Amino acid sequence: MMKINKIIRIKSWLIILCTFFISCSDEFTLLAPHSQRNVDNFYQTKVDFETALNGVYDALQSGGAYGNQSDVATGGTGGYWMMTEMRSDNTDQGGDVTGLAAAVAELNEFNETPLSEYTLGAWVGSYQGVARANTLITRITSADLDNTFKNQVIGEALFVRSLFYYNLAMLFGNIPMPLEEILETNPKQTQLSQSQILTQLVTDLTDAAAKMSGTQSKAGQATKWSALTLLGRVQLHLGNKTEAASAFNQVITSGEFSLLNNYSDLWGPSNENGNESIFEIQFVAGGLGEGSGFTNSFSPSGDLQTGEGGGRNRPTIDMSRTYEEGDLRFKVSMDTMYVLNGDTSYQRHVKKYESNPFANFDADNNFIVLRYADVLLMAAEASGAGTQAYSYINQVRKRAGLGDVSSATAGSFEDHLAQERRVELAFENHRWYDLLRFGTAVSTMNAQFAQQGFSITINDNDLVFPIPQREIDLGLTQNPGY
Repeated sequence: MMKINKIIRIKSWLIILCTFFISCSDEFTLLAPHSQRNVDNFYQTKVDFETALNGVYDALQSGGAYGNQSDVATGGTGGYWMMTEMRSDNTDQGGDVTGLAAAVAELNEFNETPLSEYTLGAWVGSYQGVARANTLITRITSADLDNTFKNQVIGEALFVRSLFYYNLAMLFGNIPMPLEEILETNPKQTQLSQSQILTQLVTDLTDAAAKMSGTQSKAGQATKWSALTLLGRVQLHLGNKTEAASAFNQVITSGEFSLLNNYSDLWGPSNENGNESIFEIQFVAGGLGEGSGFTNSFSPSGDLQTGEGGGRNRPTIDMSRTYEEGDLRFKVSMDTMYVLNGDTSYQRHVKKYESNPFANFDADNNFIVLRYADVLLMAAEASGAGTQAYSYINQVRKRAGLGDVSSATAGSFEDHLAQERRVELAFENHRWYDLLRFGTAVSTMNAQFAQQGFSITINDNDLVFPIPQREIDLGLTQNPGY
């Protein structure tokens, strides 16, 4: 049934794809990627808006968003995993830093420029999703439809748009934030600071949570719990711990989610959309252009039945040493060896997204964006050092086969929390944002580079990526240091 729901969404999206993009023009800024021709006649019925909403969700699969850097069929290059996990001390680009891989290595080594194809891919993919959401929200607001239906659609679109803006703000800092459909070819845009973007997201996500249902009618659908989880995370970034705790508490007490008994049951196509999942990006293999590429990208070269492994997003040596003795998550999350044709080879690699792809870069693996363990650990962060916070942390540790930690355990509360988040959420695009929120990104990465013997030193200007040169040419202001 889950795969059927995915295929229905794909067929619906193909309809809206033709409606939106037959009339595309290169003259349009990335903030206004389509013209009005054919659009006015489309947004009329409930089915029209359902189809358009599928298109908003589809943008999350973009190769510049939660898709894959080689996933050209789904809309570009980039991929949040390159901009987050690989930016952090969790992973690097792999052993190859020459030729085409040099541009990937630049991201890992904080050496990208405004001309980087990968930062441009993330910008394009994200703003395409924003534009789709803005068009839908603008058009449905005045539509003569049932209010319950309208609120649900608006709430879901607001959540997805907020997810794009959250990533854009964390990655690029000072960015434009259009909240309505743009029909001008080269609109004048005002850049807002990261804190201004996040503050607006508090308003949007609060509205989304109020408008959406708490239950899903189909796999991959956002709910009020998705909005509350992202709202709580945004509040943490803003330093509003009381408000964050309130959002997380609603998710925890909802009774809708629980930790699975086995960490291994979170991963693989057969385990998608389980009781721990709050929101995940849906992918489906089969030559439809809707499959994921994580298996091929992250697996060691040749370690696949279908296609080649790229060896990207390779866990660092430090990451492999971060797990405690006996942590059941280690062998599920990563490994240091693999067997090919009966021979054992040694290479660190991510295991969470292993599968047997239908074709090269065409696998069924979904990408989990929000899950319950993350909520528990963020609730601990919002609560602050104390019995309640350690209770949340120890729920997560118990599943991993580890003993409790407390204020009597060596190290600070912040150390315990950061450690637990790193190993529990490894390779899920959280580490870089955590380092930014904890204020430890510069010191952590400089220590990492020193440990690796690299003559690289970063500073606060390196905490955001350069805005793509195309956008600077259209009138935006570049981030300091670039």
